[in-house]
Amino acid sequence: MRRAGLAAVGGTVGTAARLGLGMLIADAPVAVLVANIAGAMLLGILTARLPASDLRILLGTGMLGGFTTYSAFALDSVELWADSPARAVGYVVASVGGGLVSAWLGLRIGGSFRVGRAS
Repeated sequence: MRRAGLAAVGGTVGTAARLGLGMLIADAPVAVLVANIAGAMLLGILTARLPASDLRILLGTGMLGGFTTYSAFALDSVELWADSPARAVGYVVASVGGGLVSAWLGLRIGGSFRVGRAS
């Protein structure tokens, strides 16, 4: 139960941070894109630097889990498709590609990336 509580506390902070980012960036899909790419990099760094622990649950599962959002990404993609299929495709490519590159960079920055395998 302690770890569930840590994830809940971290998730509350992460969700509030995402809301704040959305208030700073008026274009909702852009705010979600920024949150997801930044969150992927931060999670890579966190994973590389911290062993599985309560702190990693608090910051990774909780805070970064609340900060990033697949559901908003999916909804934004569908809504963008209705207005502009080309913009929707660009958004999906930027989100997935940017997330992969950011996670890779985070692992590199964190120092644990090994060719062929991340530890």
